[in-house]
Amino acid sequence: MEKNSYKENFFQKIKGSLFVSCQAYEGEPFFSPDSMARMALCAMQGGAKGIRANSIPQIKAIMKAVPLPVIGLIKTVYEDSPIYITPTMREVDQLAQCGCDIIALDATLRPRPGGVELEEFFGEIRSRYPTKIFMADCSTAKEALNAQRLGFDCVGTTLRGYTEYTKGAALPGIDMIQEISRQVTVPIFAEGGIWTPQQLQSCYDAGAHTAVVGTAITRPIHITGRFVEYIQSHNQKSSRPGHLEPTNPWEG
Repeated sequence: MEKNSYKENFFQKIKGSLFVSCQAYEGEPFFSPDSMARMALCAMQGGAKGIRANSIPQIKAIMKAVPLPVIGLIKTVYEDSPIYITPTMREVDQLAQCGCDIIALDATLRPRPGGVELEEFFGEIRSRYPTKIFMADCSTAKEALNAQRLGFDCVGTTLRGYTEYTKGAALPGIDMIQEISRQVTVPIFAEGGIWTPQQLQSCYDAGAHTAVVGTAITRPIHITGRFVEYIQSHNQKSSRPGHLEPTNPWEG
């Protein structure tokens, strides 16, 4: 099968589906490959059609546990750059060798490790891995358009709110998805700040091909925190004369 046919078939199969991000961080109770594999299994049993995962040990454990496509990434901090999602060829090589279906990397226009430009970096990647599917994690529509120009196979809204020039931007980025959909032809992955099924549907209505939901499904610490924050806010305001009901956090 030709590479273009493979990619077209792959994206057609996942159109309108849900990917679940199964990631935990050092110091959290679920920080282990086995825990993330079990989380991925739960996601699959709930109907997820794909997984997004971080680090080779966790990706391998998840790929062994579930027969779902995996978006793989490696988060590495470099002192000379704010970019940490698959920032160098070292991480790309590791992900390619482990066999994940999609490799995600930061495609923002910020300085990269070693001063390498994104165009040069991705040119080398595409030369080395011409048939691999690559996802551009972006924070603006401009970055998504640039990623398509460079040859990325799909783009994501993953980094909206995480760059210095998008801090405070509303999530999920419905307006960003709409703007991207008017400018690019590659599949759009909505990701970031999706807390409710209604928000998820809004992402699809705005033009998303697929969506990734993480924290709202797989990070109990943050889920619990939202409940606690809501009841504390409610209790504080209800003790004041003429208080107004707080906005439900699950609807925003």
